[in-house]
Amino acid sequence: MSARSINGSITVFSHARPGETDDALRHLIGLAQEHRLTVRLDPDETAKHPSIDDGDGVELNAELDRDAGLAVAFGGDGTVLRALRAYAGTSVPVIGVNFGEIGFLAAISRDDLAAGLDRAIAGEFERLTLPAIEVDFGDRSALAINDIAITRRAGDRVAQLAYAVGGEEAGSVRCDGLVVATAAGSTGYNLANGGPVMAWGVEGYVVSFIAPHSLTARALVIAPEDELTIDNRSHDPVELSVDGRPIAEIAPGDQATARFSPDASVLALPIDSSFYRRLRETFGRLASS
Repeated sequence: MSARSINGSITVFSHARPGETDDALRHLIGLAQEHRLTVRLDPDETAKHPSIDDGDGVELNAELDRDAGLAVAFGGDGTVLRALRAYAGTSVPVIGVNFGEIGFLAAISRDDLAAGLDRAIAGEFERLTLPAIEVDFGDRSALAINDIAITRRAGDRVAQLAYAVGGEEAGSVRCDGLVVATAAGSTGYNLANGGPVMAWGVEGYVVSFIAPHSLTARALVIAPEDELTIDNRSHDPVELSVDGRPIAEIAPGDQATARFSPDASVLALPIDSSFYRRLRETFGRLASS
């Protein structure tokens, strides 16, 4: 692909330890000033970084710019996911600078911060369009870039979860919960459950079980056009989390419905990035640390 310098504003997202990212943010602001760009911090980010002043190249307490040229996430994969959800439904690329532990979604390492941000401003990255999972529960809905998890609450009895695909019941499992993951999320909670790793670009999504009390419960890859329904047949409510964040409870007898949503967000990656090389390097590093 041919690189093109970004235009417009840059939206910043950062994790909960701003002392670690202040210097990186100042470096980004300096680059923005050189290129006549504006770095925008929403009210939460403004409160995190009180040492950053409003002025040339910076706009504090800013509303989300849906037409930004770039979003930069200083943090771990959770911060990148927050940025991807914020810009779901737009063409704004999100680039991650790894200040976390795994950083599977990050394009820039801390050691390569200056050069990596230079490349980002110059538009020297590839754009990977990621799907998502839409989940409906009651009269509410949410969007997950990585996964949704339905789990028993701490101290409650084992859950009984039934699941149906395309209207056909596929099983009912006593378990601690289940995880529904996209390809991008298949290397997270799903992988820890023994579920399959799905390469980026594979359409469809996977459901896997957390501590199933069964010899026959197996992970299932679901076609993108098929809807997944999960019924809570437990005696207790179960907790629904989206990308690792608890957001609701599903009462006994109630259900949640998940469906594949293509082309949800845009992730910026190094040029000629290989999923399989990233998989080997990231998880190989974790195994040896």
